[in-house]
Amino acid sequence: MNYKITLTDEAKAYLISLDGKTRTTIARKIEALKESPEKQGKALSGDLTGYRSLHAAGRYRVVYYVKGEKILVNVIAVGIRKEGSKIDVYETLKKLLRSKVFEGSKTRK
Repeated sequence: MNYKITLTDEAKAYLISLDGKTRTTIARKIEALKESPEKQGKALSGDLTGYRSLHAAGRYRVVYYVKGEKILVNVIAVGIRKEGSKIDVYETLKKLLRSKVFEGSKTRK
């Protein structure tokens, strides 16, 4: 079964800001989510329960959730994993969810 891939505006903007090689590597990882996305990456916990994280290129992560009834994978964030930093992809995602910049938290399931 092939899933449709969508990206939030935030994820698209971050991808565009990357250098070509890194962008291509991450884009390939995202494209691979069309096949069995629920078996890829790792399930997140705590405030990010319901989301999955995929190692994409070095410290870069792709955070997504699978919406089964629509056969949809929604990539909501792409960024660097830098624990303890303001630019950490997971910390950035938590802030976006709290501020309701996008409706990812409401449409997960």
